[in-house]
Amino acid sequence: MATDFKFIPVIDVSPLLEKWDHPNIAQDEGVAQVVKQLDQACRDAGFFYVKGHGIPVSLMKEIKNIAREYFHQPYEEKIEIKLSAETGYRGYQRIGENITKGKPDIHEAIDCYREVKHGMYGGLGDVMQGSNIWPTNPPNFKQLMEEYIDRCTDLSRKIMRGIALALGGSADEMEGDIGGDPFWVLRIIGYPAASISNGHDKAHDDVGCGAHTDYGLLTLVNQDDDIVALQVRNKSGEWISAPPIPGTFVCNIGDMLKILSNGIYESTLHRVINNSPKYRVCVAYFYEPNFDAGSRATGCVFTEDWWHQEF
Repeated sequence: MATDFKFIPVIDVSPLLEKWDHPNIAQDEGVAQVVKQLDQACRDAGFFYVKGHGIPVSLMKEIKNIAREYFHQPYEEKIEIKLSAETGYRGYQRIGENITKGKPDIHEAIDCYREVKHGMYGGLGDVMQGSNIWPTNPPNFKQLMEEYIDRCTDLSRKIMRGIALALGGSADEMEGDIGGDPFWVLRIIGYPAASISNGHDKAHDDVGCGAHTDYGLLTLVNQDDDIVALQVRNKSGEWISAPPIPGTFVCNIGDMLKILSNGIYESTLHRVINNSPKYRVCVAYFYEPNFDAGSRATGCVFTEDWWHQEF
């Protein structure tokens, strides 16, 4: 359960990435230190920054720059890839279309999901069937985003191996039927500059994204380096800012990890308020369990002392 944390810790995950597939990974001193830090962060805040993640900072910046280039186009061009049921809920959402707890969010976005082919998951996958629809302008948008997705998927899997160790399981406990074939989600989000009231230099608290928890296992947030907008709520109800630290991801755990950890880790409420006079870009990658993990009913639960399975 979240505590009265006042800041979000920074974790260098490079020792974990170096040894991620080593047969004696749990005995490595460097990995053990990372695992300890992950455990503490997931218990205290449910949020942490990661550095030493191996994804080039140049790619992280390029992803945000090309997203900004897309969002700065006229609406008539952006709407060419409009999200709808027919697209498997992939594509562009205009400002105010995304709803959180009944209220419109002040952001626009492109939603992308792992592609689902016909019959891939039987009737279970019908609603998400389809391929991502990418804008033709900027011309290299698709190529960059697909490379970025591959890298984020790989990084997330490795961090989840550390979290599995933190919970007392084996490194691959979260793979197989749980997350060995993850259903990822990518949201490319643009937050308008803050509105100004009555000609004065005071911004409104326009809610870019309302308070919510994520529903998956792990989220990687790649946010603009010069705008403070992401806020995380601690146990006392205080909103703690997650200021950008260049070259890092802000990571948080989701509802599925809360379930799999038997409540040892809890997903934490967070929101976005852009009070900056600048347009803000954020690219959020969500690492989810296998699409059909629930239907396979493994019922896996971590306890404080051991891992067991309830059938």
